[in-house]
Amino acid sequence: MNYERGFKSWAERTSQNFRRDFGLEPDSPLEPVLLAKHLDVRLCTPTDIPGLPQAVLDQLLKHDTSGWSAVSLYQGDRGLVIYNPAHSRGRQSSDIMHELAHVVLDHKPATVILSHDGSLVMRSYDQKQEDEANWLAWCLLLPRDALIRCARGGFDVEVIADRYGVSKTLVNFRLRVTGVRAQILSYQRRRR
Repeated sequence: MNYERGFKSWAERTSQNFRRDFGLEPDSPLEPVLLAKHLDVRLCTPTDIPGLPQAVLDQLLKHDTSGWSAVSLYQGDRGLVIYNPAHSRGRQSSDIMHELAHVVLDHKPATVILSHDGSLVMRSYDQKQEDEANWLAWCLLLPRDALIRCARGGFDVEVIADRYGVSKTLVNFRLRVTGVRAQILSYQRRRR
């Protein structure tokens, strides 16, 4: 993942700015629903889409639940995020926040191409945009300052994951990539 200089710092500041704008404490959880409302993005599952054939619903929600996570679209000027309700709460939060990060970053939507009979779908894919949306989403869900406060408070990974509505995998990842885990370990060694 190669980010433009200053992007990671910008993402952390953006996370804090949203919390301040919403009247939240710097270490408060930021619910994807709150950000979606602020961005005028509707959140829904495939069952909320009128006219979707039962065969498509069955494929998405019964037969291939691990084959997709979320997608963002536009209906006129309003954003729409369709997410997979079969995923865990933590995964849903991450998937939704990833799609909202695309909106915040003003990324160009992917192009979807259907075959003539509608059976084959291909879409464009911009790895840089995906990496940026991931990083911003992770900062929005688990900002570094919040991780520091949780670690100093002695909260374990499971408690942090539950508090912020994310997976333990994401907590461990953020503790590592932000340097918080190393910082806390160094602090604990100095205190001995």
